[in-house]
Amino acid sequence: QVQLVESGGGLVQAGGSLRLSCAASGSILSILSMTWFRQAPGKQRELVASIASGSKPIYADSVKGRFTISRDNAKNTVYLQMNSLTPEDTAVYSCHADLFTGTTKYSQWGRGTQVTVSS
Repeated sequence: QVQLVESGGGLVQAGGSLRLSCAASGSILSILSMTWFRQAPGKQRELVASIASGSKPIYADSVKGRFTISRDNAKNTVYLQMNSLTPEDTAVYSCHADLFTGTTKYSQWGRGTQVTVSS
């Protein structure tokens, strides 16, 4: 089936940058949308950025102007370029995809990657 694997997380100082990747693998016919979520300890999961086929990217207000979501359809990969990071960005970042396999539509979550921003 389909798997989503995030990478690129780590520890960075405030003001620094990270680039997250989420690669989808398996029997994928097409990807309708890919979304980055994040969840900090004790807080509710929130949408960070999302990109759907034929649509403009969507961003949370808290990351507009700092984060950029992009995708490489040939690689079935979505990226999240994160600039000007602050400690408030510390969270587990997970990707989600709505996609079609050869037979049906699937919604899949990755396991997440930790982003820690130190002051």
